[in-house]
Amino acid sequence: MNVEKLRTAEDWVALYRYEFALPVIERGGYVMLPITSRIGVLHLPTVRAERVSESLVEEGMSAPVLARQIRWSFVVTPDDPPGPQVVDVLNRIDIGIPAIGSAIMLPTGLGRWTREGCHWVVPPTGDDTTLPPLSAVITTALAVGGGED
Repeated sequence: MNVEKLRTAEDWVALYRYEFALPVIERGGYVMLPITSRIGVLHLPTVRAERVSESLVEEGMSAPVLARQIRWSFVVTPDDPPGPQVVDVLNRIDIGIPAIGSAIMLPTGLGRWTREGCHWVVPPTGDDTTLPPLSAVITTALAVGGGED
């Protein structure tokens, strides 16, 4: 599919569905990725997210990563949900896990400047079997620190 010819949100929905195997929907003229029992997201502050992304690559894993001004969002496979104590720690260090039923907006462009104010740092590959488990990304996020040291 030629991304230069994509004009509408529906065009981008088709790209994300058929080229990247993401179960996106169109809502209000935007492309949305619903959070489900199969597709999850982990929001991280930018500095920590950069460290996590590098660490995952070193471990032979990769995740699609979406960048916004103050946070990055990793697309993951939900596995074991973190317990209440871990969630408390994550909340204290500004790491968020959107709930099933919510959704995140995806860019309608592959460049850095999109109308949605976000871009792919690591674009999706089309093979959702390669998405890392949520628990692995959380463990890595806690291990790498947030740059405050």
